Amino acid sequence: MKKLLLAATFATLGTTAFAQDVVRLGTEGAYPPYNFVNDKGEVDGFERKMGDELCKRASLNCTWTTNEWDSIIPNLQSGNYDVIIAGMSITPERGEVVDFSQPYIPPASSAYLTLSKDTDLKSGPVAAQTSTIQAAFVAENGMKLVEYATPEETVAAVKNGEAVAVLADKDYLKPIADESGGALVLLDKEEVIGGGVGMAFRKSDAELRGKFDAAIDSMKKDGTLSAMITEFFGPEAKTW
Repeated sequence: MKKLLLAATFATLGTTAFAQDVVRLGTEGAYPPYNFVNDKGEVDGFERKMGDELCKRASLNCTWTTNEWDSIIPNLQSGNYDVIIAGMSITPERGEVVDFSQPYIPPASSAYLTLSKDTDLKSGPVAAQTSTIQAAFVAENGMKLVEYATPEETVAAVKNGEAVAVLADKDYLKPIADESGGALVLLDKEEVIGGGVGMAFRKSDAELRGKFDAAIDSMKKDGTLSAMITEFFGPEAKTW
Protein backbone atom coordinates (compact mmCIF):
# COMPACT_ATOMS: atom_id res chain seq x y z
CA MET A 1 0.00 0.00 0.00
CA LYS A 2 2.93 2.29 0.50
CA LYS A 3 5.94 2.63 -1.71
CA LEU A 4 7.03 4.07 -5.02
CA LEU A 5 10.40 3.07 -6.48
CA LEU A 6 11.39 4.94 -9.62
CA ALA A 7 11.36 2.65 -12.61
CA ALA A 8 14.12 4.26 -14.61
CA THR A 9 16.74 3.47 -12.00
CA PHE A 10 16.31 -0.26 -12.42
CA ALA A 11 15.09 -0.68 -15.97
CA THR A 12 18.38 -2.04 -17.24
CA LEU A 13 19.03 -4.57 -14.49
CA GLY A 14 19.19 -8.18 -15.60
CA THR A 15 16.63 -10.83 -14.76
CA THR A 16 16.79 -14.52 -14.07
CA ALA A 17 13.87 -16.75 -14.92
CA PHE A 18 12.43 -18.70 -12.02
CA ALA A 19 13.80 -22.21 -12.08
CA GLN A 20 14.13 -23.24 -8.45
CA ASP A 21 12.51 -25.85 -6.23
CA VAL A 22 12.35 -23.31 -3.38
CA VAL A 23 10.59 -19.99 -3.87
CA ARG A 24 12.24 -17.22 -1.84
CA LEU A 25 9.87 -14.54 -0.58
CA GLY A 26 11.42 -11.14 0.15
CA THR A 27 9.85 -8.67 2.58
CA GLU A 28 10.91 -5.59 4.53
CA GLY A 29 10.22 -6.91 8.02
CA ALA A 30 9.67 -3.41 9.41
CA TYR A 31 6.09 -2.40 8.58
CA PRO A 32 3.57 -3.91 11.00
CA PRO A 33 0.97 -5.22 10.71
CA TYR A 34 1.91 -6.01 7.10
CA ASN A 35 5.28 -7.52 8.00
CA PHE A 36 7.69 -7.43 10.92
CA VAL A 37 10.32 -9.55 12.66
CA ASN A 38 9.06 -11.07 15.90
CA ASP A 39 10.93 -11.79 19.13
CA LYS A 40 12.08 -15.13 17.72
CA GLY A 41 13.74 -13.38 14.79
CA GLU A 42 11.11 -14.70 12.36
CA VAL A 43 9.14 -12.84 9.71
CA ASP A 44 5.63 -12.31 11.06
CA GLY A 45 2.46 -10.34 10.37
CA PHE A 46 -0.35 -10.36 7.82
CA GLU A 47 1.88 -11.01 4.82
CA ARG A 48 3.65 -13.91 6.53
CA LYS A 49 0.35 -15.65 7.29
CA MET A 50 -1.10 -14.89 3.87
CA GLY A 51 2.12 -15.78 2.04
CA ASP A 52 2.38 -19.16 3.74
CA GLU A 53 -1.23 -19.92 2.76
CA LEU A 54 -0.59 -18.85 -0.83
CA CYS A 55 2.44 -21.14 -1.05
CA LYS A 56 0.38 -24.02 0.35
CA ARG A 57 -2.38 -23.51 -2.21
CA ALA A 58 0.14 -23.17 -5.05
CA SER A 59 2.01 -26.32 -3.88
CA LEU A 60 5.24 -24.32 -3.53
CA ASN A 61 8.03 -24.71 -0.99
CA CYS A 62 8.70 -21.17 0.22
CA THR A 63 11.27 -19.50 2.44
CA TRP A 64 11.39 -15.94 3.81
CA THR A 65 14.08 -13.30 3.84
CA THR A 66 14.18 -9.59 4.71
CA ASN A 67 15.62 -6.70 2.74
CA GLU A 68 15.76 -2.95 3.32
CA TRP A 69 13.06 -1.11 1.45
CA ASP A 70 15.18 1.18 -0.71
CA SER A 71 16.91 -1.78 -2.42
CA ILE A 72 14.05 -4.27 -2.42
CA ILE A 73 13.39 -4.12 -6.19
CA PRO A 74 17.06 -4.18 -7.25
CA ASN A 75 17.66 -7.27 -5.12
CA LEU A 76 14.66 -8.97 -6.70
CA GLN A 77 16.12 -8.19 -10.12
CA SER A 78 19.56 -9.48 -9.15
CA GLY A 79 18.11 -12.82 -7.98
CA ASN A 80 18.48 -12.54 -4.19
CA TYR A 81 14.86 -13.71 -3.89
CA ASP A 82 12.02 -14.53 -6.28
CA VAL A 83 9.03 -12.54 -5.04
CA ILE A 84 8.45 -9.28 -3.18
CA ILE A 85 5.62 -9.44 -0.66
CA ALA A 86 6.09 -6.27 1.35
CA GLY A 87 3.11 -3.94 1.40
CA MET A 88 4.05 -2.75 -2.08
CA SER A 89 1.47 -0.63 -3.88
CA ILE A 90 0.81 -1.36 -7.52
CA THR A 91 1.85 1.65 -9.61
CA PRO A 92 2.54 2.25 -13.32
CA GLU A 93 6.13 3.28 -12.54
CA ARG A 94 6.92 0.01 -10.83
CA GLY A 95 5.06 -1.88 -13.51
CA GLU A 96 7.75 -0.81 -15.96
CA VAL A 97 10.37 -2.95 -14.20
CA VAL A 98 8.40 -5.66 -12.34
CA ASP A 99 5.20 -7.59 -12.94
CA PHE A 100 2.54 -7.50 -10.25
CA SER A 101 0.10 -10.12 -9.12
CA GLN A 102 -3.51 -9.15 -8.81
CA PRO A 103 -3.94 -7.04 -5.64
CA TYR A 104 -4.35 -8.90 -2.37
CA ILE A 105 -5.33 -5.73 -0.46
CA PRO A 106 -7.71 -3.19 -2.02
CA PRO A 107 -6.59 0.45 -2.39
CA ALA A 108 -6.60 1.81 1.15
CA SER A 109 -6.19 5.14 2.91
CA SER A 110 -3.00 6.93 3.82
CA ALA A 111 -3.18 9.16 6.89
CA TYR A 112 -1.29 12.01 8.51
CA LEU A 113 0.12 11.43 12.00
CA THR A 114 0.76 14.67 13.93
CA LEU A 115 1.05 16.13 17.42
CA SER A 116 -2.20 18.08 17.10
CA LYS A 117 -5.49 17.94 15.20
CA ASP A 118 -4.88 21.61 14.32
CA THR A 119 -1.64 20.94 12.43
CA ASP A 120 -1.22 22.94 9.22
CA LEU A 121 0.45 20.64 6.70
CA LYS A 122 1.96 23.65 4.93
CA SER A 123 3.57 24.99 8.14
CA GLY A 124 6.62 22.70 7.98
CA PRO A 125 8.05 19.52 6.46
CA VAL A 126 5.90 16.43 6.08
CA ALA A 127 7.82 13.18 6.58
CA ALA A 128 7.50 10.06 4.46
CA GLN A 129 9.58 6.96 3.92
CA THR A 130 11.99 7.22 1.01
CA SER A 131 10.74 5.88 -2.34
CA THR A 132 7.12 5.48 -1.24
CA ILE A 133 3.92 6.55 -2.92
CA GLN A 134 3.37 8.81 0.08
CA ALA A 135 6.68 10.60 -0.50
CA ALA A 136 5.73 11.22 -4.12
CA PHE A 137 2.28 12.46 -3.08
CA VAL A 138 3.71 14.96 -0.58
CA ALA A 139 6.18 16.30 -3.14
CA GLU A 140 3.51 16.64 -5.83
CA ASN A 141 0.90 18.38 -3.67
CA GLY A 142 2.51 21.54 -2.44
CA MET A 143 3.94 20.28 0.84
CA LYS A 144 7.60 20.31 1.84
CA LEU A 145 8.89 16.75 1.84
CA VAL A 146 11.46 15.29 4.20
CA GLU A 147 12.35 11.63 3.60
CA TYR A 148 13.67 8.94 5.95
CA ALA A 149 14.94 5.43 5.29
CA THR A 150 12.59 3.60 7.69
CA PRO A 151 8.99 4.00 8.89
CA GLU A 152 10.19 4.33 12.49
CA GLU A 153 12.33 7.34 11.56
CA THR A 154 9.37 9.15 10.02
CA VAL A 155 7.41 8.87 13.26
CA ALA A 156 10.43 9.93 15.30
CA ALA A 157 10.72 13.03 13.11
CA VAL A 158 7.25 14.12 14.21
CA LYS A 159 8.00 13.42 17.86
CA ASN A 160 11.21 15.46 17.86
CA GLY A 161 9.89 18.34 15.78
CA GLU A 162 11.77 17.66 12.54
CA ALA A 163 8.42 17.29 10.73
CA VAL A 164 4.90 18.55 11.39
CA ALA A 165 3.37 15.27 10.23
CA VAL A 166 4.11 11.92 8.63
CA LEU A 167 2.10 10.52 5.73
CA ALA A 168 1.93 6.71 5.62
CA ASP A 169 -0.59 3.90 5.42
CA LYS A 170 -3.36 4.43 7.94
CA ASP A 171 -3.10 0.75 8.84
CA TYR A 172 0.47 1.39 9.99
CA LEU A 173 -0.12 4.74 11.74
CA LYS A 174 -3.39 4.09 13.59
CA PRO A 175 -1.92 1.61 16.13
CA ILE A 176 0.91 4.08 16.80
CA ALA A 177 -1.60 6.85 17.51
CA ASP A 178 -3.75 4.55 19.65
CA GLU A 179 -0.78 3.48 21.75
CA SER A 180 0.58 7.02 22.25
CA GLY A 181 -1.94 8.00 24.91
CA GLY A 182 -3.00 11.06 22.95
CA ALA A 183 0.51 12.36 22.30
CA LEU A 184 0.12 11.54 18.60
CA VAL A 185 -3.09 11.91 16.60
CA LEU A 186 -4.35 11.26 13.10
CA LEU A 187 -5.76 14.15 11.10
CA ASP A 188 -9.26 13.71 9.74
CA LYS A 189 -7.80 14.25 6.26
CA GLU A 190 -6.93 11.02 4.42
CA GLU A 191 -5.51 10.22 0.97
CA VAL A 192 -6.20 7.22 -1.28
CA ILE A 193 -3.06 6.56 -3.32
CA GLY A 194 -2.02 3.64 -5.53
CA GLY A 195 -3.85 0.67 -7.00
CA GLY A 196 -3.86 -1.72 -4.08
CA VAL A 197 -1.09 -3.96 -2.78
CA GLY A 198 0.35 -6.83 -4.80
CA MET A 199 3.27 -9.23 -5.05
CA ALA A 200 6.10 -8.21 -7.39
CA PHE A 201 7.94 -10.56 -9.75
CA ARG A 202 10.72 -10.39 -12.30
CA LYS A 203 9.21 -9.99 -15.76
CA SER A 204 10.76 -13.31 -16.75
CA ASP A 205 8.75 -15.19 -14.11
CA ALA A 206 5.27 -15.17 -15.63
CA GLU A 207 4.68 -18.83 -14.74
CA LEU A 208 5.43 -18.22 -11.07
CA ARG A 209 3.25 -15.10 -11.05
CA GLY A 210 0.41 -17.14 -12.55
CA LYS A 211 0.60 -19.68 -9.72
CA PHE A 212 0.36 -16.99 -7.08
CA ASP A 213 -2.43 -15.19 -8.95
CA ALA A 214 -4.47 -18.38 -8.93
CA ALA A 215 -3.85 -18.83 -5.21
CA ILE A 216 -4.83 -15.22 -4.44
CA ASP A 217 -7.99 -15.65 -6.49
CA SER A 218 -8.93 -18.81 -4.58
CA MET A 219 -8.43 -17.02 -1.23
CA LYS A 220 -10.65 -14.17 -2.38
CA LYS A 221 -13.40 -16.52 -3.57
CA ASP A 222 -13.60 -18.61 -0.38
CA GLY A 223 -13.39 -15.61 1.97
CA THR A 224 -10.06 -16.58 3.53
CA LEU A 225 -8.30 -13.44 2.37
CA SER A 226 -10.98 -11.08 3.65
CA ALA A 227 -10.92 -12.86 7.01
CA MET A 228 -7.14 -12.41 7.27
CA ILE A 229 -7.40 -8.73 6.38
CA THR A 230 -9.98 -8.23 9.12
CA GLU A 231 -7.86 -10.19 11.60
CA PHE A 232 -4.79 -8.00 11.13
CA PHE A 233 -6.28 -4.63 10.14
CA GLY A 234 -9.58 -4.58 12.00
CA PRO A 235 -13.27 -4.67 11.08
CA GLU A 236 -13.15 -1.29 9.30
CA ALA A 237 -10.52 -2.43 6.78
CA LYS A 238 -11.51 -2.77 3.14
CA THR A 239 -11.92 -6.40 2.13
CA TRP A 240 -12.88 -8.43 -0.91
